[in-house]
Amino acid sequence: MKNFKQIISKLISKNIDISEKELYTYIETPKDSKNGDYSFPCFRLAKELKKAPQVIANELKEKIDNQIKENDNIEKIEVAGGYLNFYINKKILAKEVLNEISSKDEYGKSDIGKGKNIVVEYSSPNIAKPFHIGHLRTTLIGNSLYKIYKYLGYNTIGINHLGDYGTQFGKMIEAYKMWGNEYNLEEDPINKMMDMYVRINNLCKEDEKVLERCRQNFKLLENGDKYCVDLWNKFKDLSMVEFNKIYDMLNVKFDSYNGEAFYSDKIDEVIKTLEKKGKLIESEGAKIVDLENFGISTPCLVQKTNGSSIYATRDLAAIMYRAKTYNFDKCLYVVAYEQNLHFKQIFAVANYLVDKKYVQGLEHVSYGMVSLPTGKMSTRLGNVVKIEDLINGTIEKAKEIITDKNAQLENKEEVAKKVGLGAVIFNTLSTTTIKDQIFDWDTALNFQGETGPYIQYTYVRTKSVLEKAQNIPEIKDIKIDNLLDDYSLEILKLIYNFEDILIQVTDKNEPSILSRYLIDLSKAYSSFYNENKIIIDDKELQNARIYLTYSVRKVLKQGAELLGMQMPEKM
Repeated sequence: MKNFKQIISKLISKNIDISEKELYTYIETPKDSKNGDYSFPCFRLAKELKKAPQVIANELKEKIDNQIKENDNIEKIEVAGGYLNFYINKKILAKEVLNEISSKDEYGKSDIGKGKNIVVEYSSPNIAKPFHIGHLRTTLIGNSLYKIYKYLGYNTIGINHLGDYGTQFGKMIEAYKMWGNEYNLEEDPINKMMDMYVRINNLCKEDEKVLERCRQNFKLLENGDKYCVDLWNKFKDLSMVEFNKIYDMLNVKFDSYNGEAFYSDKIDEVIKTLEKKGKLIESEGAKIVDLENFGISTPCLVQKTNGSSIYATRDLAAIMYRAKTYNFDKCLYVVAYEQNLHFKQIFAVANYLVDKKYVQGLEHVSYGMVSLPTGKMSTRLGNVVKIEDLINGTIEKAKEIITDKNAQLENKEEVAKKVGLGAVIFNTLSTTTIKDQIFDWDTALNFQGETGPYIQYTYVRTKSVLEKAQNIPEIKDIKIDNLLDDYSLEILKLIYNFEDILIQVTDKNEPSILSRYLIDLSKAYSSFYNENKIIIDDKELQNARIYLTYSVRKVLKQGAELLGMQMPEKM
């Protein structure tokens, strides 16, 4: 398919001393189609050329106007303020889109990431604790990024870096020693372990001696004490059974479950490498790395006074391991912004442990916290909303709405599951990642407006239209002139931009870009549907509108799947 942005950047580069590749990144898609299909902001050239943006725009227009007479891809160019607006040939655009739709089963898929390795770390719950809504964003953002990078041809490795090590397990071991005979962990294990954790955590606040015993338990665990290791394995196995129920419901997959414990025998290499380079400093019995050279005033603690590692040490070991094992181009950490300082520290320390190219590929995909309307959640206090309860509650609510609207619907349970999960997934991914979210049931279960169910309803509507038509016409039978009205063109432009939207998601590691796109496409189809009869006597016109409907259906389904949603066939 023709790349119109590339065509435009090539035209501009002929008339200005800036690379085509750089100019390509400047080109924008105007929100209002009256301002063209693509827009080039000349403000970015004003300082370098020492001219006003509008002067630059007019000069470029004059030069390019003479060249596009031989280029039928561009209909016209206009200047608006400091912008150079390009209008694409509508017939060529429509033809390109429909030919691409007809020739590709997976529209928008590409190989631009071929030969590049992307590691995505996401979800990473703590074992022996509930999988609550605080884990929802990392799980769903990471899962979507994993799918989209893979769709664009990257060799993508999804890692569930389980929180299965640290002082908290010293606490759990101590809790089991004290109260294990009170709990049958084979029944409702997560809630039982949660109760034990809350009890021991409260006791640690009251009694320093108990806290010290917990620290010693973790040291024993690190040293391979059989009792502690066996108990730790029990906690982990019971937790994974529960976690996998959630992952199965959300259709979330991983290539590796190597958590913090996996790196316990790789910590010595971190310590020795830092010592060898003279970067490890003793401070009050602990070992730290000074980061003033990187503009970070807080040093990175690498080893506690009792010789135990901390999660920063294990993260450093993970960076070394992943560099050797995966030779990554990017290693993404989908973790809440509360850990911003932590990642700045370990990325800085990584300069002493791995090649510069790996340090440059380390990225913290931070996201805002999830809180309840009553305040922030805390596993220490037991104030959580479990994801399983959230999902099941949403599915039940979806079932009630579906029953009310279509009591005779077949496979009601299956449809409710897809709609309920779709509501949860889209609600989570529709917000810019960095923003905090207050989780509110009414918002999550709102089936009106810019929601997952709205996209699913639009998809079901396209399916209904295609069923009425009985068959999808062949591309050779589509007359492009029948799709040059404003409503059809709006859809065609959106479909054309699908691959570019996916690239934008990976450029910014922001799945909400795709969420917004699917809403825009659904709205554009609704407008088209409301303004045009599709099943009509004019077969040529009907064929064109049917094929456009088929195209929308294909892209909506593919886009939703890349977010992690499934589409129902009826609602």
